[in-house]
Amino acid sequence: MSTDAQRKASKKYLDKLDEIRIRIKQDGTKEQIAAVAKKRGLSINAYILGLIEKDMQSAENEE
Repeated sequence: MSTDAQRKASKKYLDKLDEIRIRIKQDGTKEQIAAVAKKRGLSINAYILGLIEKDMQSAENEE
């Protein structure tokens, strides 16, 4: 169980972040993503963000 201070700190942290949700089929895709992320030593979130950043940089270079 968390304390009031922990809940307050979590809320303060989360208030600084935007959230994007993605939906994927329940066909094992999530597990495949998780496995690749783990192999690279990353969380699923960090893995996906890295892919997005790489693609955005690539798009900038195309301009």
